[in-house]
Amino acid sequence: MANQISSGANGVSVTIKDDDLEFQNSESSSGSGCVTLPFIQKIIAETLGTYFLIFAGCAAVVVNADKDKVVTLPGISIVWGLVVMVMVYSVGHISGAHFNPAVTIAFATCKRFPWKQVPAYIAAQVVGSTLASGTLRLLFSGPHNHFAGTLPTGTDLQSLVIEFIITFYLMFVISGVATDNRAIGELAGLAVGATVLLNVLAVSGASMNPARSLGPAIVWSKYRGLWIYILGPTSGAIAGAWVYNIIRFTDKPLRELTKSGSFLKSSTRNGSK
Repeated sequence: MANQISSGANGVSVTIKDDDLEFQNSESSSGSGCVTLPFIQKIIAETLGTYFLIFAGCAAVVVNADKDKVVTLPGISIVWGLVVMVMVYSVGHISGAHFNPAVTIAFATCKRFPWKQVPAYIAAQVVGSTLASGTLRLLFSGPHNHFAGTLPTGTDLQSLVIEFIITFYLMFVISGVATDNRAIGELAGLAVGATVLLNVLAVSGASMNPARSLGPAIVWSKYRGLWIYILGPTSGAIAGAWVYNIIRFTDKPLRELTKSGSFLKSSTRNGSK
């Protein structure tokens, strides 16, 4: 039975090697209409994991702005990367450690996560992000009151394309290390955390996570450009997950995969063998 691991990068996430049997079991339990104890534990894990992720990452941003750039951009990148890695290893075996609505939706589109659990996961992630942002605003409510969210630094189109690309990159890595049985699953947290670190270092203000941007926006009531950080990461994550499934190794001929009417499902199953 495959393990479950996920990471939430700047809100990031990873789900580790859900095999078909595990997915079917989770779908049947969610389809029963009953809220089970394991599912409640998953929601709590997602809420707490997202809370600590956003608290640590955004705290670095706020402290850097409040203390005359003492943390620096490389320091902020390291904080985001480390907290993603730590939280993946902490609760990945409980909830999959998504911490990111874009990752949750992307896994669902690839049939690696039950759609019926998506709303609850997204709600938990947004609540965790909002609570963390509220905590930071209370702790650092001074004369400057620095915004911990994300704002476009260039044009809206530039920001949208950047968010799409870096989230595509992140989800592509997540799919490789967390859903392919040939990968070393124990290194998933390290790989995803390093990807987040690189993305944040390369792009100042990188989000890659709708919850990471939505929480601070709600607390500070600043919604300018928020649609960019919802549409960009979500579409990028879906594209990244699908592209990895297309190139996933399979020993079946193309005609056998396509005649079933579901190339993605066939490639996914063969790749996990």
